[in-house]
Amino acid sequence: MDWKSLFDMQQKLDQYIIDQHGLQERDLFQEKILALFVELGELANETRCFKFWSNKQANEKSIILEEYVDNVHFIMSLGLMKGFGYEAGEAEADESKMDLTGQFNTVFQSVLEFREHTGQTEYDKLFGAFLVLGKMLGFTEADIQTAYYEKNKINFDRQNEGY
Repeated sequence: MDWKSLFDMQQKLDQYIIDQHGLQERDLFQEKILALFVELGELANETRCFKFWSNKQANEKSIILEEYVDNVHFIMSLGLMKGFGYEAGEAEADESKMDLTGQFNTVFQSVLEFREHTGQTEYDKLFGAFLVLGKMLGFTEADIQTAYYEKNKINFDRQNEGY
C-alpha cells in the first residue's frame, strides 16, 4: 500500500485542524493518545469480540471498517507528530497465534508502549499490530485505502461545517 500518500493526506488534515482551531502552540500528543484509546474501544465495541455475555453479532463490516479507519487517522497523526512514517512489512506479527480479543489487547499495549517510549521502533510495532488487527477483521489494503480516502474527505467537510 502507498502509505506515503495517506500520510501526506493526514498531514494536510492535521494542519487544517490546527489552523481552524488555533492550536499552533499546543502539544496535542496526550490528547491524540487518549483519542486513539477511545477509537480503539469504539472499534472493539463494533466487533463485539470481547462480549462473551452476549449473543448479538458484530456490526456490519462497513461500519467496522469506518471505525478501523478512524484509528488509522489517529495512528498516522501520532506518527507525524514525532516525525515517523510507516513502511509496509515492518513489525508485522503472526496473526495466526492470537484471537481478535487478544490482538486488540496487543494493540492497546502497543499504544501504551509508544506513549512511554516514543521511538520509531515502538511506532512500527503499534502500526504493525494495528495492521494485523485489520487483516484479522478481513480488511484488504485496498479496503483500508478506499475507506481512508472517504473518511478523510468527511473529516475535512466536518471541519468546514464547524464540527
